[in-house]
Amino acid sequence: MLRTKRSSKARRENIPRLAEYVVCLNPWYTQIGVYMASIDAAYKVFADFLSRICSHSLVAQNRHLVWTAIANPKAGGFTIRSRWRKHYEHLSACAKKAELNPLRVNTISDVAKLEGGGSPLILTKRQGHAAELCKSLLNEAENAYNKSPQSEHPFYLIITAGGDGTSDEVMTSLYQAPKHIQDNCAVLRLPMGTGNDGSDAWELDTALLLLIEPSVLARQRMLRLRTASGKGPFLAFNILSVGLDAFVTHMTNKTKTTMPGDSYKLWVDIAALFYDRIYKVGFIDVVAKDHTGNEVKAFREKLLLLAVGESGRRTYGSHKMILPDDRNVCAIRQMPLFKKIAFKGHFSHGSHIDKPEAILFNAASLTFSAEHPILAQMDGETVHLTNADFPAVIELTEPVIPILRKSPA
Repeated sequence: MLRTKRSSKARRENIPRLAEYVVCLNPWYTQIGVYMASIDAAYKVFADFLSRICSHSLVAQNRHLVWTAIANPKAGGFTIRSRWRKHYEHLSACAKKAELNPLRVNTISDVAKLEGGGSPLILTKRQGHAAELCKSLLNEAENAYNKSPQSEHPFYLIITAGGDGTSDEVMTSLYQAPKHIQDNCAVLRLPMGTGNDGSDAWELDTALLLLIEPSVLARQRMLRLRTASGKGPFLAFNILSVGLDAFVTHMTNKTKTTMPGDSYKLWVDIAALFYDRIYKVGFIDVVAKDHTGNEVKAFREKLLLLAVGESGRRTYGSHKMILPDDRNVCAIRQMPLFKKIAFKGHFSHGSHIDKPEAILFNAASLTFSAEHPILAQMDGETVHLTNADFPAVIELTEPVIPILRKSPA
């Protein structure tokens, strides 16, 4: 009964219907509340603003810029009215700022012309579609690379507009691309999802500045999960974890279509009460090594969760500070129910690191074995690990993913 009421309330508050007013600013007017026939108009406005920004972008200056945006149409940045209104304001301001830069040579990709009907914005239709689109873009980049002299190689910019799941699909495809293609492209992850922990910035205007102001091409590592059974490998670019938080992610994914908006917080509360009634919390053996292969830590504990970040100072679950300092591994010991309910509040501020239930350290790889089946999550995507999958390994890859970083002053 509780779920039905909550679901209905979420639908009433968060889903723009066909004939609703989507609260936004119109580019041709200055007042708020312009009527839009459907949410489709928001996608068109978004694409128009990106076109204005990319036409004056400073990315890969003096090169032909070929760009494409891949968006999840169900992302909260589009469907939640208050968020879309804020994003509209950021897009409008950034477009005006970009137009102070000189006009540059840029085109949308052939993939966008085909899949987006001539629009630079392609809407994903299913899980895995963003990965398919990215692979097609990389094939196009490969063809362009082979057909043109080195001085005329175009630079391919792939913009993701969704949550961490959309970004993870694109990042995984880029990880698998040949080096000469990685050297001639980059991904920009806009925070258009619900949590946006793995985006290039938490706020849209900050992320868009990477297009408007001078930026440099940098490389990011991935996290890779390998299993004894050969299942996988699975990749993440922000945080890869096992245990309670993976259960929360799994349930959020299962119910996101019936409970739009930020249902993650609800499932955190539910998991605090019922997780260890659904998944038995047993001992997990952990051996951690540094980048040289030397053992840095080994322990056997009953763990609620084990989280590994691409680096320290990373968040997940709508900015929960699971890794609030430079250490990139956090394990949380099992604890009694009432302590568990109180403990979850510490993740909002990172104060859990001072509690005896928390184990934090740095590592380049973790080998772990669990007594019982357990869920793992990779930036919002989950996989069920069974006894046949252990020992499993979580490890950092070499920095290969091409991303944009603010140019040093």
